[in-house]
Amino acid sequence: MIARARLVLPVLLLACPGRGEEPLSSLPDPFRLMEPKSFEARRSSSNNPDLSSNDDSKRPIPGETTVLADLEGPGAIAHIWITVADSEFGWPRLLRLRVYYDGSATPSVDAPLGDFFAVGHGFERPVQSFVIRDSSDGRSRNSYWPMPFRKSCRITITNEGRRRVHNLYYQVDWQKLPSLPADTPYFHAHYRQALPNSGGKPYEVLSVKGRGHYVGTVLSVVQGEAGWFGEGDDFFYVDGQAKASLEGTGTEDYFNDAWSLHVSEGLYTGVPVAEGTGLGSRMSAYRWHLADPIPFTRSLRFDMEHKGWTFKPDGAVKSAFGERTDLLSSVAFWYQQGIAEGLPETPYGAGRLPQGNATQIEVDKAIADARGEKGKVSLSPELFWSKDVLLFEAEGPGSRVEVPFDVPTDGDYEVYAELARGSDYGIYTVLLDGKKAESSALEHEPGADVIPTGRFDGYAPETYVGAPLQVGWPHLTKGRHTLTFVCVGKRETASAYVLGVDDIILARTGPAAWADAGKVKAPAVPSGSVVDVVQGLSAADPVVRGLSALALRDRGKEALPALAQLTAALGDKDANVRLMAGNAIATLGAQAAPAVGALTATCAVKGEEVHVLRSCASALGAIGKPAASALPVLRDLALLPRVQWAAEAAIRAIEAGAR
Repeated sequence: MIARARLVLPVLLLACPGRGEEPLSSLPDPFRLMEPKSFEARRSSSNNPDLSSNDDSKRPIPGETTVLADLEGPGAIAHIWITVADSEFGWPRLLRLRVYYDGSATPSVDAPLGDFFAVGHGFERPVQSFVIRDSSDGRSRNSYWPMPFRKSCRITITNEGRRRVHNLYYQVDWQKLPSLPADTPYFHAHYRQALPNSGGKPYEVLSVKGRGHYVGTVLSVVQGEAGWFGEGDDFFYVDGQAKASLEGTGTEDYFNDAWSLHVSEGLYTGVPVAEGTGLGSRMSAYRWHLADPIPFTRSLRFDMEHKGWTFKPDGAVKSAFGERTDLLSSVAFWYQQGIAEGLPETPYGAGRLPQGNATQIEVDKAIADARGEKGKVSLSPELFWSKDVLLFEAEGPGSRVEVPFDVPTDGDYEVYAELARGSDYGIYTVLLDGKKAESSALEHEPGADVIPTGRFDGYAPETYVGAPLQVGWPHLTKGRHTLTFVCVGKRETASAYVLGVDDIILARTGPAAWADAGKVKAPAVPSGSVVDVVQGLSAADPVVRGLSALALRDRGKEALPALAQLTAALGDKDANVRLMAGNAIATLGAQAAPAVGALTATCAVKGEEVHVLRSCASALGAIGKPAASALPVLRDLALLPRVQWAAEAAIRAIEAGAR
C-alpha cells in the first residue's frame, strides 16, 4: 500500500542538531526525495514517433477533440505542460480541457484551457504559483495539481473555435502506482459563467454534493459599468448550512488583496489581470486553498456576493454597496470521493468569450485601404506563429496610421485591437473615427486603480503578437469606421517607433447580445453509415465539412466508398477540409490510388498551406508504389523546410514499395 495521495508543498525545514546519526524522518526533505519510490514514472506527449521529425505538435481543426493522455491505472497525474500557437481571438477560452476518470462519461475537469491555468478572458499572462505556472508571457502553461485515478484517466482538448490550431504541444507526466487507498479523492475543476450577473443576486461559484475539500478559485470579471465591482463577500455553506460557516469581507479580500485588485503574483494568490475600474475593464484573480482547504462531508455551496459602487448619470455616487451588472466567470477546484455529478453544462465555444460573442476583423485584408502619415505601411506575413500583421514604420511622434473597419449593424459594441510588441515598437494612442476613445472611469473607492484606456506601449524584448488594447464601448452605426493610431513616443530602450496591428475585435454588448451567449451550439455533424457521413462534405458550414472528413478518417478503410467525395474535397475552399480530406485518404492506403492525381495537383498548388501539403504528401506515401508519378512533386516539396519531413517520408515509402 502506497502513502496516501496528498499535496506536498515546499517548506523550509531545519534539522535539529544532535549526536550520532539522524533518523530519516528528521532530515530536511519537504518533497520526500530520500524515500524509496514504488511507482513508475511515465509520460504521454505530442512527440512525433518518427524521431527524424521535429513536427511534434497536433493541429486540431474546429470541433476536433485531441486526446492528450489515455492512461491505465492505478496512477496519478503529477504535471501537465501545454503550449499553443493559435491565431483565433480568445482561443484560450475556445479550447476546452476535460479530464475523465475510470471510464466515466462525466468529466471531472471541464474548463476552458486558459481559465484552468488561472487566466481568464482568453488572455495570456504570466502566473507563478505553487500549482499553476504560466511562463513565456503566459504561453507556457504548467499544472502541478495531483490527479489520482484508479482504473483509467483520459485527458482531452476540444477546439471549439472556428479556426484550426496551428500548434498544440503537450506533455502529461504521471505515476503508475501499485494501488491507491480506498478513500483517495478525485481532483475536480469546473467552469461557470453569468453573462451578466445582475439584480443583486450572488454569483454561484460551485454547488456540489459529496464528500471532499475545496482547494481553489479562479474568478474573472468584465465590468458592465464603471466603478469598483467587488464589494461583495464570499460565503461557504458546508453540508447544507443555512448560515455560511465562512463569511468574507470583500471580493478583493478573498483573493488576499486590498483596496481593489492589483496585478500581482503569489504562491497562494495572485492577480494576472487588473485593468482598473472603468467600463469594460477586465480582472482575473486566483486563490489556492492549499494551506486552508475547506472540507465538506455531504455538500458545499460557494457564493460570491455581487455588489459594489454604482453611479448616477451625472457621475455622482449612487451607492457604495449597490446592485451592479457585470460579466462573471470562474473555475472552482476541489477534491471529492467519487465523480461529481449534476453540475451545470459548460457553455460551448464562442458563448464563453468575454461578451459571449466576437467578430475578428483581419486588418491585413484591408491593408490597401490603410493610410499612413509620416511612416511606411506594409504587410508582415506570419510575423508571429501564422499571424499576418499590418506594420507601420513611423518616423516619430506625430506619425499616424488610419485603419478602416466595417460594422455590420447599428448597436452598442466593445472595440478591441490586438497589437504586436517588439524591441523596435513605440508608444501609441488610439482614436475612433478621429475622436479620443476612452471608457468611462468613475471611482470613489480609496486605493482603487483608475487606469486610462486607449494608450499602448509596444516595447518588449521579444516579438509577441496578440496584446489586447481596449478602445472602448461605443455605440456604432452600420457602415465604415476607422481606428487611428497616433505615435506619441517610445521607451528609451526601444530602437524605433514601429506599430503592428494584427486585427480588430468587435463584440456586441448589452442584454440582448449577452443572452445570445447561451444559444451557441456545437456543430451538428452527420452520423451513422459512411453514406450518411459523406453528406456532411457538402454542408454549407466549413466546420461541418471538416468534421465530416475527420469522421471518415476515423472510419479507416470502411470509408473507401467515400473516396470520390474525399478526392473532390481536396479542392474545397476551406483549408481545414482539404487537410482532413488528405488525412482520410491516407487511411485507405493503396486502395486510394485513384486519388493520386488530385493529391499530386494539390501538392503542386502555389501558396498552398503548409499543413495541407504535409497531409497530401503523407497520403501519397500511404498509397505507396501506385503514387510513383508524384515523386517529382514530392522532391520539390522536400526543398521546403516546413514540409521536408513529410515529403521525404513519402518518397521513402513510395520507393520502398517500388522495389
